[in-house]
Amino acid sequence: MTSKELTIKSEEGLQSRPAALLVQVASKFASTIWIEQGSKRVNAKSIMGILSLRLKKGDSFFVAAKGDDEEAAIEAIARLIDTGVA
Repeated sequence: MTSKELTIKSEEGLQSRPAALLVQVASKFASTIWIEQGSKRVNAKSIMGILSLRLKKGDSFFVAAKGDDEEAAIEAIARLIDTGVA
């Protein structure tokens, strides 16, 4: 399992459009991918799960993945978050 801490840079936080982009990226990978904040853990391939976290600009969270392409999955999601798109 691989994990990485990320911080939301998007002005709108991880709301509808950015959350949908994250789900699209996560869905390209075979690995199981989670978004974790505090005691909450949601499937990164679930738009409703991601929206339930209500992540805002400046919030930190962990992305964790387990599977054959886990490192590539983490890096793709990190690139998306670091660009401020999501």
